[in-house]
Amino acid sequence: MASAAEGDVGAAAELATVLRCGFQNLSLNKLATSLGASEQALRLIISIFLGYPLALFYRHYLFYKDSYLIHLFHTFTGLSIAYYNFGIQLYHSLLCVVLQFLILRLMGRTITAILTTFCFQMAYLLAGYYYTATGNYDIKWTMPHCVLTLKLIGLVIDYYDGGKDQKSLSSEQQKYAIRGVPSLLEVAGFSYFYGAFLVGPQFSMNHYMKLVQGQLTDLPGKIPNSTVPALKRLSLGLVYLVGYTLLSQHITEDYLLTDDYENRSFWFRCLYMLVWGKVVLYKYVACWLVTEGVCILTGLGFHGLDELGRAKWDTCANMKVWLFETDPRFTGTIASFNINTNAWVARYFFKRLKFLGNKQLSQGLSLLFLSLWHGLHSGYLVCFQMEFLIVIVERQAASLIQDSPALSSLASVRVLQPLYYLVQQTIHWLFMGYSMTAFCLFTWDKWLKVYKSVYFLGHVFFLSLLFTLPYVRKAVVPRKEKLKKME
Repeated sequence: MASAAEGDVGAAAELATVLRCGFQNLSLNKLATSLGASEQALRLIISIFLGYPLALFYRHYLFYKDSYLIHLFHTFTGLSIAYYNFGIQLYHSLLCVVLQFLILRLMGRTITAILTTFCFQMAYLLAGYYYTATGNYDIKWTMPHCVLTLKLIGLVIDYYDGGKDQKSLSSEQQKYAIRGVPSLLEVAGFSYFYGAFLVGPQFSMNHYMKLVQGQLTDLPGKIPNSTVPALKRLSLGLVYLVGYTLLSQHITEDYLLTDDYENRSFWFRCLYMLVWGKVVLYKYVACWLVTEGVCILTGLGFHGLDELGRAKWDTCANMKVWLFETDPRFTGTIASFNINTNAWVARYFFKRLKFLGNKQLSQGLSLLFLSLWHGLHSGYLVCFQMEFLIVIVERQAASLIQDSPALSSLASVRVLQPLYYLVQQTIHWLFMGYSMTAFCLFTWDKWLKVYKSVYFLGHVFFLSLLFTLPYVRKAVVPRKEKLKKME
């Protein structure tokens, strides 16, 4: 009997060992490794997809309930997601939200409140970047904090505008101006809304309050009929996510730093940079499409009705996918990528610099702000410097072609259109990859090595055009066309 009992105990112990090993193999770390991702990246993806069951719960049980219940739900779920991803480090966001509420209450609708908010929130974010920075892309508490920073800065500016005379505000400022005084619970719900806390998109306090008040629906008195539009964005996001997961295992930025890449032919290096530059953006596209679906499902994406009475669900759209995939211009990519962040910078930064009286200076300062907002690595600065340079040259080239009869007629030859498009797209994505090299490799020693391997092609190409296009313009644009343009 004793031996039988010992045998049962031994079998149970063996079974427990097997089960323990099985659970370990099913752990997030193991699963992430099998997918070729980090555990933090997998936690991020799980958290983004978690927005769908949370949105369904909100639709069916909270949509027309008391406001305080909705704010509590958004705050609790957002904090839970923050804890799941970053543990106790969620205190960083909590501290900034509470202090922002105190700034609103104690300083009121003043320029001092705006300057204090801007300096404090940006300083806190940059300090976070400084103390957590490594030479690699890490998912840390600073990732959602950069989204929160813009939210809180926009909040105080809208609050300031709410105290001004309506006639002194533009129509856009009137739309976003906050007339009431937000409570701490409202600020917390706005900040931690689960559909946008981790990776965006940006939206205003006024729009969030419309959601809480049940106004964001295409069926007044009922929950929004947004399930199908949400599933469409989710499906498209899954396509990009699967595509990125498969391609990123073979096309990586790490290869750009290898001797094998450096020893390849110049044309291979350029082609690889072109393809990689396209693929690396898919991870952002995937995340934004999935989160947009969450926002649509809750109703936050509602944007009124079109002229045919059909509901529009693009308020929280961070991507215009068709434009992103087909437009051969750099300005087309900018207009289609990270839309709400670009709109935030235009609304709260670029347009507020109108007093400088110089559009290019305002644009340059806006890109410098975006560079710092992304992080302290030199690669960000180089990337946005390239964007500034490319956009200027692209506008010069477009203006030159439009004003030159010879170039304009040549560009309009229909049989040559496919060739033009192919050349434009090749240039477009080659130099998009060139710019993204610095953005993704972060530190100067890494991106400098890659740029040397392609002989600083992007800088040479666009700086050459910047200085030569004005002379070309003098040669090919008739004098009367110049005079007409001046008039």
